[in-house]
Amino acid sequence: MRGVEQVPWLYDLGLWFAEQLGFIRWRRWLAEGATGRSLDLGTGTGRNLPWLSAAGTVIALDPSRHNLAAARRRAPGALLVRARAEALPFRDGSFDTVVSGMVFCSVDEPAAGLAEVRRVLSAGGSLRMIEHVRATSPLQAWWQDLVQPAWTRLSGGCRNNRETERTVGAAGFEIDLPTRRASGTMRRWVARVKLQGRPPA
Repeated sequence: MRGVEQVPWLYDLGLWFAEQLGFIRWRRWLAEGATGRSLDLGTGTGRNLPWLSAAGTVIALDPSRHNLAAARRRAPGALLVRARAEALPFRDGSFDTVVSGMVFCSVDEPAAGLAEVRRVLSAGGSLRMIEHVRATSPLQAWWQDLVQPAWTRLSGGCRNNRETERTVGAAGFEIDLPTRRASGTMRRWVARVKLQGRPPA
């Protein structure tokens, strides 16, 4: 049985409810800030694509053929690629912006995926991310740990208790602190590859 993330109509329904509760503003921030040649990593059913149209050349990538079929219906002219974050089929420095919205909670090997993102970003390129992360409250974090195995099976891969910000830093990125926002367990930020010899902000 496929998880929610691999059933396009169910995935879209969940995201629609989240957008009605305010997530739409974060999605627009994520996509509308992209510039130049852009990669929509983990595009899902392509909900970012209408707002990415002004960025320049956009390639949308997802490992699920079912989701890519839905993305094709949403954006008939989009360039779609089926692949995993851990093995991006692009040359080094191919993109000016990588957009990642609620993706690295579901990547099997996030460190490997972020290494690939770093590889395909051009010099000075940016990684724009939205993620739900491990709670700062010990009680809430305990609850996340308790439900995580069942939630991962139901969702089709999501691990909602990951410390993704820490993983991004460990992968050689520096989060631009003025862009960082937090709301409960939700986070958004822009990150760039750390410059050699400069301590993180």
